[in-house]
Amino acid sequence: MCDETKLKNWAKGAISRRQFGVFAGAAAGTAVLAACAPPSGDASEEAPDPANATRTMFSDAVSLATEDGTMDGFLVYPKQDEEYPAVILWPDVAGVRQAKIEMAMRLASQGYAVLVVNPYYRDVAGEQFGDFAAFIKAEGFSKVGPWREKLTAEAIMRDTKAIVSWLDSQPQVDTSRGIGAQGYCMGGPFAVWSAAAVPGRIKAAASFHGGGLVREDNPMSPHNLLDQTQANFLIAIARDDHDESPSDKLLFAKAAGRAARPANIDIYDGDHGWTVLDSPAYAEGAAEKAYASLLKLYSDAL
Repeated sequence: MCDETKLKNWAKGAISRRQFGVFAGAAAGTAVLAACAPPSGDASEEAPDPANATRTMFSDAVSLATEDGTMDGFLVYPKQDEEYPAVILWPDVAGVRQAKIEMAMRLASQGYAVLVVNPYYRDVAGEQFGDFAAFIKAEGFSKVGPWREKLTAEAIMRDTKAIVSWLDSQPQVDTSRGIGAQGYCMGGPFAVWSAAAVPGRIKAAASFHGGGLVREDNPMSPHNLLDQTQANFLIAIARDDHDESPSDKLLFAKAAGRAARPANIDIYDGDHGWTVLDSPAYAEGAAEKAYASLLKLYSDAL
């Protein structure tokens, strides 16, 4: 879940982006800032990978048509003139921002074309909050509330169909390989809905401290749609989320078993938000463990 009280308490003390460990270097920050400009077609920015300064990444500001409008985002990939399996990255409640681009850059350095999408595109374009501290300062939960109401299972599944169609038309994407989907916080369910929306293409889905994966008596609950997927799953649960809803892990595991879907479901030694670079709850050790699990998921399934 996205616990507003917890985030406000964590944000006391005016935590900065640099304290969260977001900026890996001045050059990387500059490239990401350029990518956060309004979408401009096929303009490309080459930048150092924050995880490895000897590598280069390309980050393209992109836009794509959906049934509901024009979605913006950023496609990050290692080299031009090469093809990679694609990954859809659904952000958390604070939306598209530098921390998410840098996380995408790190994953892309492992040989993926990563599309960071703006889930709020129906209302706004581009970055709305520089980081989680800015999100809290701006009363972010109140601001995004009306935007989030539109992000139903049906809406995300419509979006995913458009995203996959767009990805499969990009020269950077290897269409002979499956697509991955990963989501954080509110984006966790989006990853599962994505897998149900285009089962023939999305072969791996990962949820990191995702909220609402198990919604009993709701036919569109992510755990109730697993039999509509052809994906392998990674469900990385925050310890405090598990403490509040201890039955969710078992219910999701049972649903995966009934659907005969491979699922790695585990509780990590971090609180809600522990994998996100600019989150007040970021926990490096647990985040690295989750990242290793993500790489294994994609290696096995894509």
